[in-house]
Amino acid sequence: MPPEKKLMQESRKIAVIGSGLVGSLLAIYLRKRGHEVTIFDRRPDVRTVEFSGRSINLAMSNRGWKALRKVGIEERIREIALPLDKRAMHVNDRPVYFQKYGKEGEAIYSISRGVLNRRMIDLAEEAGAIFRFEEKVWDIDLPGAKIYTGEDEKSTWKEYQYDHVFGADGAFSRVRHKMQRQSRFNYSQHFIDVGYKELTIPANEDGSHKMDNASFHIWPRGEFMLIAMPNIDGSFTCTLFLPFEGPVSFESLTTEKEADAFFEKYFPDIKEEISNLKKDFFRNPTSAMVTMKCYPWTFEDKVALVGDSAHAIVPFYGQGMNAGFEDISVLDDLMENYGDDWSKIFEEYQVQRKPNADAIAELSYRNFIEMSNKTASPDFLLRKKIEGRFSEKFPEKWIPLYSRVTFSDKPYAEALAIGDKQRAIMDEVMALENIDEKWDSPEVQDFILQKLKA
Repeated sequence: MPPEKKLMQESRKIAVIGSGLVGSLLAIYLRKRGHEVTIFDRRPDVRTVEFSGRSINLAMSNRGWKALRKVGIEERIREIALPLDKRAMHVNDRPVYFQKYGKEGEAIYSISRGVLNRRMIDLAEEAGAIFRFEEKVWDIDLPGAKIYTGEDEKSTWKEYQYDHVFGADGAFSRVRHKMQRQSRFNYSQHFIDVGYKELTIPANEDGSHKMDNASFHIWPRGEFMLIAMPNIDGSFTCTLFLPFEGPVSFESLTTEKEADAFFEKYFPDIKEEISNLKKDFFRNPTSAMVTMKCYPWTFEDKVALVGDSAHAIVPFYGQGMNAGFEDISVLDDLMENYGDDWSKIFEEYQVQRKPNADAIAELSYRNFIEMSNKTASPDFLLRKKIEGRFSEKFPEKWIPLYSRVTFSDKPYAEALAIGDKQRAIMDEVMALENIDEKWDSPEVQDFILQKLKA
């Protein structure tokens, strides 16, 4: 029998380390349950500084919206989001063509990370959270839930005592670093050989978008790719994913002449934007991407990791923020179920979320291969067409993997397992003789139905 639901918790003093998206959402949830919440961040208030040039636009999908809806702030975030219901594929030897993401009405939502972070901090402050910017946490006493802040490692530190501490301070978390010193703490990180750089396509003079603003734009080029997502101000945030080293790489593009030739050759349909792209290319930093895994995510009933601090992933499924927001929604469910039993809350939280975090990490890495190499290939397009048609005719038997991840809140681990089974079936379908001619035939549909029964 599930435990009896407890709608109220005893008020606790809680510290959240990190004022990013997940930390701010956590603060809103905790305030709604009556807790005293203080958020520490070593950085200045992002509402007072220019954006860093390290952003990849965010793709809000079902899991993220569900977490925002649950705490009553969904509409405040929809104000700054644009729905994208399809991919726009830019392939050099053919006109732009479109691939719908899902069924009618299904879309991901493009949001500028900086704009969203500012809004989330505003909402957390409105909920009553206290922010302490430019105050770096240097050490944490895990058993005592004490944190120590100061200007640097040699200065006199301030000590703060809390009932609980949450690490929401990103892939290189200070909180997790302290937890790593504990016996039997497992940790791994893996950097991919591809980096990214933020670029911009500005709005037209009248404020309108220069490309379709209901599409996620992709220029797949095999070993690398460019993506562009629209902003509400008419601009597009572009991200160039490119190997660090090699014949076509960040290492090989060191002069303006080389950059001109690169953009002319690989992105001819936006050549009028080369001056803007080139300016950002040399101004903005080149950033790395890491998959980080660890376990456990909690220390007794005192300290817990959330979001990237517990499970940083590469951005190719657009699920990093959504997974972090889902962490917070699950935590809140457990607070509802277990009341003041924080040991049970923390233990159930990590047991539930760890397999799903590992699954979306795997899916995100695979999607990089798909987006850069496969989305433009005739076989890939035929495969997706067959899947889409079968799903239309038998929606109760086949939900495409992308829809299962993006337009559902079913566990990521379940999506990965079912997706692997579907992929194996589609491999067999694509191997059928003359599949390009009979792709929409009853024969192919019966073949898939038999495989699903096996």
